[in-house]
Amino acid sequence: MAAHKGQKAIVIGGGAFAGLALALALRQGLGPDVPVIVADPALATRPSKDPRATAIVAACRRLFTTLGVWDAVAAEAQPILDMVVTDSKVDDVTRPTFLTFAGEVEPGEPFAHMVENRRLIDELVQRTEAAGVDLRPTPVTGFDARPDGVSVTLGDGSVIEAALLVAADGARSKLRERAGIATHGWDYDQAGIVVTVGHERDHEGRAEEHFLPAGPFAILPLKGHRSSLVWTEKRREADRIVALPGGEFHAELERRFGLHLGETTALDKPRAFPLGYFVARSFIGERLALIGDAAHVIHPIAGQGLNLGLKDVAALAESVVDAARLGIDFGQADVLERYQRWRRFDTMSMGVATNERSALRARHSRHRTGHRRSPAAAEGSVHQAGRGIVRGSAAVAEGRGAVTVA
Repeated sequence: MAAHKGQKAIVIGGGAFAGLALALALRQGLGPDVPVIVADPALATRPSKDPRATAIVAACRRLFTTLGVWDAVAAEAQPILDMVVTDSKVDDVTRPTFLTFAGEVEPGEPFAHMVENRRLIDELVQRTEAAGVDLRPTPVTGFDARPDGVSVTLGDGSVIEAALLVAADGARSKLRERAGIATHGWDYDQAGIVVTVGHERDHEGRAEEHFLPAGPFAILPLKGHRSSLVWTEKRREADRIVALPGGEFHAELERRFGLHLGETTALDKPRAFPLGYFVARSFIGERLALIGDAAHVIHPIAGQGLNLGLKDVAALAESVVDAARLGIDFGQADVLERYQRWRRFDTMSMGVATNERSALRARHSRHRTGHRRSPAAAEGSVHQAGRGIVRGSAAVAEGRGAVTVA
């Protein structure tokens, strides 16, 4: 396969939400003259088979609208119209509500929509391909960074001479590891069980989060009589639960879910995902930028994981495009330092806040002493659109409650 010549190419290792959104943003901002390549073996699987769902907060929805993606998935997106938070033990007869809030950021705009991952990924793939992004169903297997560029080797044997390599390859990023960038953080010894359930009654767009002694149990509405669950347990207990036969799993599910929506049925195989908190010690290296989970992973209690990743996308895209318009090498250190300054403090602040909230809620669930103060709604932001690229200095608000699926 022919290699791209010159030093202007941008290679993105990782073709999930952050990598594909960045590719689209860069294509809109830089035009067709700068080759943008996304490399990920998962691109060979079309359509996507990802069974999970994600809450798209209002700010992220605006970004997807700017990128031309949202209209194609809007009909399958379930607005979250209401949120209820409770605190109890698993077998308590009642679950006292200590926080409720309506789901509008402003009149007519829900604070979040639930979207099945496979639909959004498939649309992002189609949009990036139509925009002229070079999608390679192969991994980045190596790179050699120099002051004047980076040689990127792909699994198909091709070598791309680029100005910038972006690591968007997830929490266990091989590119971050290869660059020698350490992480700091900790493992919660918890796992999030993710499963889609059907139920007899209409959820009416209501999201629920029950703080149980083991951790949050979130019920997030999908289109139809379906909901996506994120169910937190100790790691060993989560492994036990997902391995149970159907009837025994249903019994565990019903103990936590209850019968307020009628009889429930698991619609796919439950999976357990480890939970932890970590932040890369640097978001950049020589000719390298980290975005999304490759740069940071936070507890899903805040519902901010995707929001943080898309803020990375907005900040890096703006830094690169601004440099290109000034005729500056957009992979050089000062351009990447601008991106890191932009994102690191916000990421650290959100990580600390979500970690403290998780610990606080766990303590309250074990030692309930009466009235609880309502937790503050988590705030996030991405940049507003302008001139065809995600850019602008004013923040747009949003992202409330634990409305995310790991």
